[in-house]
Amino acid sequence: MSANTGPLRDPQQRAERAARILDTTAELLLRHGRRKVSIDDVAAGAGIGKGTVYLHWKSREQLFGAVFAREVLHAIGDLRKQLEQEPATCLLHRFARAYFLAITDRPLLQGLLLGDPELLGRLSAAPDTAREDRHTATSRGYVGLLAEHGLLRGDLTVDEVAFAYQAVFEGFLRAEGDRAERADLLARTVRRAFEDGEASGDVLREVAAATAAMLGELMEADRVEAVLPGGRRDDL
Repeated sequence: MSANTGPLRDPQQRAERAARILDTTAELLLRHGRRKVSIDDVAAGAGIGKGTVYLHWKSREQLFGAVFAREVLHAIGDLRKQLEQEPATCLLHRFARAYFLAITDRPLLQGLLLGDPELLGRLSAAPDTAREDRHTATSRGYVGLLAEHGLLRGDLTVDEVAFAYQAVFEGFLRAEGDRAERADLLARTVRRAFEDGEASGDVLREVAAATAAMLGELMEADRVEAVLPGGRRDDL
């Protein structure tokens, strides 16, 4: 067992230890499933004492929630990077495909999203569902941005598109089959169901930049909210 079992004054060392705990937890969850992973297992895998885990997270659910939050941040980060590299990703069908691939590239994230809705409620960093509301608002803001630029069908409201798009996206996540084929079919389905009109390169760049900015604000808010006991944010 590592001698590094007590409080650490160096923020960098504390962050590194938190990252090691999160990495170990993610590996165990992926291998065994949440019901079979205990704090004792995490501590043994990370080479620290059980009490050291509790220096960072007060409960098993809070630790699992931190793993989930980190996985979501990584997926959104991938999506934001693609928007910056390829502005056409801002189009709803391309956005759907990119985000679908970002999620399904992380089996643990996909499993947490689909496996247990009740668990996700317990894993939320905010008991008042502030995080969920923030993500919903960002999604609606993005759809509204597309509508403002004439990139969606005019016979559906923003709320109708946001609701129907989310239902379609989650349905494709739950479906079985080849990952790449599902991603391509999702893109075609979204394009035919919700999109209309063409966009110039200038419009694509403008919408992509605004969407990337919204995602950046969302990521930062999620990080700020993920403050751990004692005011630490460690490695999220």
